[in-house]
Amino acid sequence: MAERANRPLGLYVHWPFCLSKCPYCDFNSHVRARIDADAYAAALVRELQTVAARLDSGPALASIFFGGGTPSLMPGECVRAVIDAARQRFGFEPGIEITLEANPTSVEADRFRIYRDAGVNRLSLGVQALDEVDLRALGRMHTVDEAMRAVDLAQSVFERVSFDLIYARPAQSLEAWDAELTRALAVGCAHYALYQLTFEEGTPFHAARARGLMKELAPEISTAMYELTQQRLQASGRPAYEISNHARPGEESRHNLLYWRYGDYIGIGPGAHGRIGMGGGRVATETLRSPEDWLAHVDRDGHGVKSWEPVAPADAFTEAVLMGLRLTEGIDLRALERATGQSLPEGRIRTLRDQGLLVSTEGRLAATPSGRLVLNAVLRQLLA
Repeated sequence: MAERANRPLGLYVHWPFCLSKCPYCDFNSHVRARIDADAYAAALVRELQTVAARLDSGPALASIFFGGGTPSLMPGECVRAVIDAARQRFGFEPGIEITLEANPTSVEADRFRIYRDAGVNRLSLGVQALDEVDLRALGRMHTVDEAMRAVDLAQSVFERVSFDLIYARPAQSLEAWDAELTRALAVGCAHYALYQLTFEEGTPFHAARARGLMKELAPEISTAMYELTQQRLQASGRPAYEISNHARPGEESRHNLLYWRYGDYIGIGPGAHGRIGMGGGRVATETLRSPEDWLAHVDRDGHGVKSWEPVAPADAFTEAVLMGLRLTEGIDLRALERATGQSLPEGRIRTLRDQGLLVSTEGRLAATPSGRLVLNAVLRQLLA
């Protein structure tokens, strides 16, 4: 297909099941007493084949990402089946990145070698905290020692590992976060995903805050934590390439870069989203969120896609700006105009540039460090 032929293509695979639901999480995740893993594996493969049949020939896959939920609960045979089906249908680019999100419990860590043998070559390890009390408050089922052992094991099994933490937790001090960063950086991972805690609507944390049972950190403390994070990771040779993601040069998450660069990706599994270039435009896909409903529709129709809709040019423009300004590299303005037929108002760019929030060089527009601190406000003004 001409529109996609030279664009990287990714595949997102959603495994929606967890052993327990974390109180801060608003992802499509579910706890079930029993899971027919073979049925879900077969359904993932079938949905992949059905969706792929709607696409014209295009590029080989550049990345696969198993997200969730807790993908490290997937049997190795299930992971292998999806990878094999993807290879057969699309082919793989040389050096394809295949990531699986994992929790660092002892049981799941034992599966690492199985996943590697199935084709996974990058692990994203959800440590989330290096404080026992906060791990319990976050609903995590591992201890700090288990997490650190899992990181060591992961690095012995996989060439590429991401160490994921959440900060700005209730009552956390700047000094405590600095100590956690020191311990995390000491293990020497090439990639760190460091997210500020957010109170998402519909989560127990959001309800607890509304009832006055939990308080967010004061903005000045969370801002200081963000600035400390940037400084510590920059000094360690892992600069920010996105607001919350840091890596040694060349170790960035290629799959996530597809999202932020507004690239093409297929989404399969319950509640998965996709964005695919087709017919000179873009198509947005979304599957049914309920695992049981999704499985029933795949059995009946070959897929659980509930919507397959063209993305209006104005929406594509907005999405590309929202995603692209998260990146340190920013947006290629000429490419944005070619892809969407629209451009950002020069007057608004100039105003934000004069305020020290944006910088433009050689046709690229990026948020400054100060701009990334208030990116939502910058985007509102830019896209007003």
